[in-house]
Amino acid sequence: MFFKIVQIFIIILFFSLPNKTKSQNTELSSEFHKQRRAELRKKLPNNSVAVLFSSPIRNRANDVDYEYHPDPNFYYLTGWNEPHSVLLIYSNPQKDEKGTYYEKLYVRERDVRNEMWNGKRLGVEGALTMKYDRVLLKEYFLKDQHNFNKFDNVLIIDFKNDVRDGSDPSDLYDLQKHFKKKINYPDNFNVLKYRLYKQIIKAKTDEIPKIKKMIEYYSQKDSLLTEDPLIKDFISNSTEKDVLIDLKTKSAFLIRNFNFDIDLLNYYMASLREIKTKDELILLKKAIQISAQGQKEVMKAIKPEMSEREVQGIHQLVYKKYGAAHEGYPSIVGAGDNACVLHYITNNKTDIKNQLILMDLGAEYNGYTADVTRTIPVSGVFTLEQRELYKIVYESQEAGISAAKKGASFKDISNACYNVVKEGLLKLGIIKKPEEFRRYLPHGVAHHIGLDVHDPGLYENLIPNMVITVEPGIYIPKDSPCDSKWWEIGIRIEDDILITDNGNVNLSKDAPRKWDEIEKLMKEKSALDDFELPPLRIN
Repeated sequence: MFFKIVQIFIIILFFSLPNKTKSQNTELSSEFHKQRRAELRKKLPNNSVAVLFSSPIRNRANDVDYEYHPDPNFYYLTGWNEPHSVLLIYSNPQKDEKGTYYEKLYVRERDVRNEMWNGKRLGVEGALTMKYDRVLLKEYFLKDQHNFNKFDNVLIIDFKNDVRDGSDPSDLYDLQKHFKKKINYPDNFNVLKYRLYKQIIKAKTDEIPKIKKMIEYYSQKDSLLTEDPLIKDFISNSTEKDVLIDLKTKSAFLIRNFNFDIDLLNYYMASLREIKTKDELILLKKAIQISAQGQKEVMKAIKPEMSEREVQGIHQLVYKKYGAAHEGYPSIVGAGDNACVLHYITNNKTDIKNQLILMDLGAEYNGYTADVTRTIPVSGVFTLEQRELYKIVYESQEAGISAAKKGASFKDISNACYNVVKEGLLKLGIIKKPEEFRRYLPHGVAHHIGLDVHDPGLYENLIPNMVITVEPGIYIPKDSPCDSKWWEIGIRIEDDILITDNGNVNLSKDAPRKWDEIEKLMKEKSALDDFELPPLRIN
């Protein structure tokens, strides 16, 4: 009985953690989404329409689906969190019997029987309260006389191949199939080939080398690309003026029936989403604070006898305590050599003692995700080798954060981080030549965050109200060409940085980064120190 009372006390204590941001408004309003649609409409070319589809329902296994997650672009513009939906935004006013409108949203119908099993649907009535110009049932998207040929541009985000055809005659599969037919979208449409044809049509003589590099890059994704006769001819003969004119004519002929564009809408959405509004910053800051608190609690609670999965579980418990229903991406919790696998998400190692553990996790709060990484010694104290490498990563990140200011480029951040790692590895004798540092730091060190953990952006110069990561690392797997004392050490430190007019703000600074501060916090008592579950009895 005493054991159970202690357990209950510990759980109550843990769930009494202060929620510092409870009083803030943490819901995006219908007005926010309406303004986002208005901002997109301003960017659209004259006589154009943007068409966006909701994300598909994804199957887990048999008759069980994953919890539905809205498409970030669709949600950004609509706030709509239900599947089988279509949004149309027009650059110019449209007219019907009710008057003028600029947008239409098609949604699924109410279904009392289905709602008993899967929860309430909003339907047309619910959507009408959310400030859309026009709302119709999705089945009318198949019946309405859409003449997409009248537009100079139909802007789309290219289709994926993960949409299943269900029994509903107007589900997402049918909506997309109908739309593809309306815009003459070929069954064998090749996105990469289409993009190259468009580049060739616009090409100037001095741009030929750039397009050839593009062909080389795309060919890594599609090896058959260079077998296309037109592209083959471009690689061989495009420097001849007459040949280039002929290739332009042929390219234009091959895409003559297409008035759709698969790139412009992505570009416009990136230009909008890379700069956060005041409302978005509230949600992002809360997601980041929750994630930083998770890192702190794990630093106090981690024990050598734990597993990677238990460590992940403590993070998730903290997230849910603060109201974050999900993680923004699959958690990376890797000890020892697993930390050298950049996107390691198995998290099933059971023996983690005497190792560093890399924890790259982010809480998703009302759609917005943090991205915070800490690397700590499971024992509570860094070994000499671990500390030497950790200091390099820390100093590298300090340089990167200092470089992340208004007007700077992402390249400025990268160079600042890379230079420190390069010099540090040379000094320790881990590399012999400066360029060899990329063996141990093979990834980029900065990206946008928001509705996606890798949020879209134009990746030009930094502008106030962007939120980016700065995340250098060093990863030395077993059998690397250096002294074995460095093997199986993987380190990454990642923070979420708000760009302002007056410098930057580290939004995740609550989670200690410096090695001595980490060791100090790891000595503190955790609310979970005495929490034990009884052993399972399997007969």
